[in-house]
Amino acid sequence: MLRRRGAAEAGAIFVKVDRLDGAAALYGPAAQSEEPPEGVARLFTRLHAEEWRDPLDAEERLRREIAFDPDIWIVEIEDRKGRAFIDLTA
Repeated sequence: MLRRRGAAEAGAIFVKVDRLDGAAALYGPAAQSEEPPEGVARLFTRLHAEEWRDPLDAEERLRREIAFDPDIWIVEIEDRKGRAFIDLTA
């Protein structure tokens, strides 16, 4: 689901994955130095060290990101298996 529409020309995209069991993960743009493989438009990276975190912690991080850059996009995926359906950095 698209939760927040950002700037069409320059807004960074953040993806929150909620497993619906009290665990969530948050992904953001990978470093510009990371070249995406052929056929991949953009890469994402997990924004926390642990594999899963409390959904409220993910929401707090999103609030800070919005305060820093109000043009961000936020996509939320609810998936009980925790699949993000995005291309991740290694």
